[in-house]
Amino acid sequence: MNNLKQIGVAGRVWADDHGDLYPPEVSVTTGGTKEIFSRGSRFQNLAFLQYLALSNELATPKILHCASDTDGFAATNFSPGFCNRNVSYFVGLNAATNSPQTLDAGDDNFEINGVPVKSGMLELPTNAPVSWTTARHHKTGNILLGDGSVQQATSSSLRTAWQQTGLTTNRLVIP
Repeated sequence: MNNLKQIGVAGRVWADDHGDLYPPEVSVTTGGTKEIFSRGSRFQNLAFLQYLALSNELATPKILHCASDTDGFAATNFSPGFCNRNVSYFVGLNAATNSPQTLDAGDDNFEINGVPVKSGMLELPTNAPVSWTTARHHKTGNILLGDGSVQQATSSSLRTAWQQTGLTTNRLVIP
């Protein structure tokens, strides 16, 4: 939860400098990631680019890797080797500072209809049957909301949070 809280603070600081907008809402020409995560972009599956945009506000890339994540590893810097394997958290492309219940980030170990999600961009309706896998945190997980709050969630509360975003579709990038 602490890692996501630090990511949330970094995102808010970044937004304060960019018209109260998060990176997916801001053009790459001014430091954001909007075009990177647009449909059809060849870079849309590279979740780490979101965190690279926040690198000046993040104390270290080590917080982007959950200690319970056995699939990747923590990076020691934002060097050219920094990649999706250094990130344990999905990117919520619909997160907005003025929409407190939107999903900003969260553990990437969830499944849909019992099938674990794979790296890439997902567009999921709010009624998608999402739940946590056993890969981390014993079928619970953590989510960061648009207002900067972090919640530990069971599969049931994850589905509730998913439905309460105020959106018909949640767009995410899975590292």
